[in-house]
Amino acid sequence: MRKAASFANFSRQVAYFLDVAADYGSDFVLLPELFTLQLLSHLNALSPQEGIKKLSEYTPKLRKFLSDSARKHGLTIIGGSHPVHQNGKLYNVCHVCLPDGRVIEQYKLHITPNERKWWGISGGNQLAVIDTPRARVGIMICYDIEFPEPVRYLADVGAEIIFVPFCTDNRQSYLRVRYCAQARAIENHVYVALAGNVGNLPDVANMDVQYAQAAVLTPSDFAFSRDGVAAEAEANEETVLVCDLDLDALHHSRNAGTVTPRLDRRSDIFQFVATFPGGVKRLYPAHEGPLGDQLLTAAPTAPEGQ
Repeated sequence: MRKAASFANFSRQVAYFLDVAADYGSDFVLLPELFTLQLLSHLNALSPQEGIKKLSEYTPKLRKFLSDSARKHGLTIIGGSHPVHQNGKLYNVCHVCLPDGRVIEQYKLHITPNERKWWGISGGNQLAVIDTPRARVGIMICYDIEFPEPVRYLADVGAEIIFVPFCTDNRQSYLRVRYCAQARAIENHVYVALAGNVGNLPDVANMDVQYAQAAVLTPSDFAFSRDGVAAEAEANEETVLVCDLDLDALHHSRNAGTVTPRLDRRSDIFQFVATFPGGVKRLYPAHEGPLGDQLLTAAPTAPEGQ
């Protein structure tokens, strides 16, 4: 996070990291939550409410920039998150940009007390597994990963990797995200990738300091890295963390690991029901899983009233 004089200045910074990831032959790039708040650093004396509304005006430019970059590099870009203003409400939205030019929006579901108080952010009501060229993925924006239900839903409908863009200002906040992400990886037998902001923005209210450590987490078993950590960066260092993941090992371990939590759930005791207002649903054959021959997923939908 650093002062940005314009959108062009900001996009050059982001393009540099996308270029680095492409040079390493990456399939996915994960950017942090609310990384676009750098754009407010040259606009002094804005209140948090004024600033977040002003930031939402950059949505078309950001969407085009990320989509063009995904096509250029053949990447799936998990576009962190960015405030989007719709029908008088603000939402915290991740733009997932696929190599073929499609853009899928994932709204943050669970809004922190800080987001409500300072920015007036509202929670979305959509949740979807996204079929990418390399894997089925789901997005949990920061606070979302601290709730077990949405990740269980994503895993049940086929997610293999959960991407978690986050934004935390101190170690305690970061560890809540990190520990919950590790739990979600173990209990659902999925990979979980984390990326957050580092650096300071002294001129942006409610976004002045950051604490983060990028990491890629795995289930805790012999098929995976020691300590359930495939890779991690140094805390508070601006860098690119590159990591290889073995999806074959993931699927084999789900059915033949030391423990098999996906298979050993007590559906005779606990029933899991997910409801999305106005959601469009489709069925597809399951290649594995505890739910039988077919799984149910929800396609992306706009917030209620859209």
